[in-house]
This record gives sequence, structure tokens and C-alpha cells, in this order.
Amino acid sequence: MAELIAIDGLDGSGKETQSRLLASYLESKGKKVRLISFPTYDEKGSLFVKMYLDGQFGSHPEDTGAYAASVFFALDRYYSFRTDWMKDYAEKDLYILANRYTTANAVHQLSKLPEEKWDAFLSWLWDFEFNKLALPSPDRVIYLELPPETSMALIDRREKEQSRKKDIHEADPTHLIKSYRAARYSSEKLGWTTVRCEDGKGGIRTRESIAEDIKKALGV
Repeated sequence: MAELIAIDGLDGSGKETQSRLLASYLESKGKKVRLISFPTYDEKGSLFVKMYLDGQFGSHPEDTGAYAASVFFALDRYYSFRTDWMKDYAEKDLYILANRYTTANAVHQLSKLPEEKWDAFLSWLWDFEFNKLALPSPDRVIYLELPPETSMALIDRREKEQSRKKDIHEADPTHLIKSYRAARYSSEKLGWTTVRCEDGKGGIRTRESIAEDIKKALGV
């Protein structure tokens, strides 16, 4: 089987950038690499995800419960796996790098619940996606830690520079703050590797320095 590495973190933490940098590095070492990214906005499997993030089920993330929203994102992954990268996953000596994965539900949906229900939700999530849906479980997870205040500043800058509308997660500061706490809990509980992205001055470290920490953490 291929080695599945998930890269996750709050919005603005550089997940896509770091996924691509890691892919380029591995390819330069002669490794075979496949990049995947979620949600798959241009595919049919993401219909309910797009409706949810666009606010069609409610203008706030909490308008859709943690379990229902998790199903939307899980089915997007199921569609993607079965129609696109299932054959790749069966290959040996291949790295599959996922920009977001099930881990994103352990951040953005876990945060909707009271803390005394977090463990039960994580148990349900792992069973639902990896047993009931038979999706591949990530071999390793890199969590890009970025404080919510820095995340919000980067989201605002991206919105202005790219004229990009915020989704309901990005537009809700309370949700991002709660998701940060949920992410730190999940990272410790589930054994993710945390890579700090904040530079200590309210900004973000260089992409190159973060990439070096990821390579060291993975031992590649």
C-alpha cells in the first residue's frame, strides 16, 4: 500500500503550499508522489460540502451539527477515493499527500461539541470513515499549528488580495478559536506531529523553514 500523509491545520496555515513543497522535495529524491486535496470543490462528491460552506444550511457553522457536517465531508472523500485514487493507494513505494483529510473533521466539527463529548466524537469519526466507509487511515498526520488570531489576519488578507468570499468557517472568528482548541486536543489525543507556523511576532514563519521542519518530522 501507498503511504498516506495528511497535512492539516487552520485556514491560512499553508496546507496547500506545504503539501506541494513536500511533493516537490520527495520527487527530487526519486520518490513517486500523488497529491490529493479536500474538499474536491470541482467534483460531484462535494455537493453537500459546498452547500454547507456557502451557508445554504445556515449562516453559522453551528447551524449544522458536527455529525451531519462530518458526513458531508466524509462522503466527498469516499467519492474521491472510489472514483480517483483507490488504484494509486494500492501501489507500493508511493507517497499520497492529502491537503486536509478526515483530520479536518477532528478540527472543525469536533469544535462544535462540548469538551466532555470530544472523545466519543473522535471514536465515532474514526470508526465511520475508516471502518464503515473503508477509507484509508493516514499513516502520519502533520498538524500546522497557527494561532486563530494569525489565521484570521491571513484570511482577511487573502480575501482582499484575491477577491475571494469567505466560507462560513472562515467568516466566524468564534468558530476558528474553538477549532484551534479542538485541533490541539486532537493532535495530542491522536498522536499527530505538530509543526509550529507562527513566527512569535503575530505573523507566519517562512514557508521554507516550515517545510524543513516537516521533512525532519517525517524523516525524509
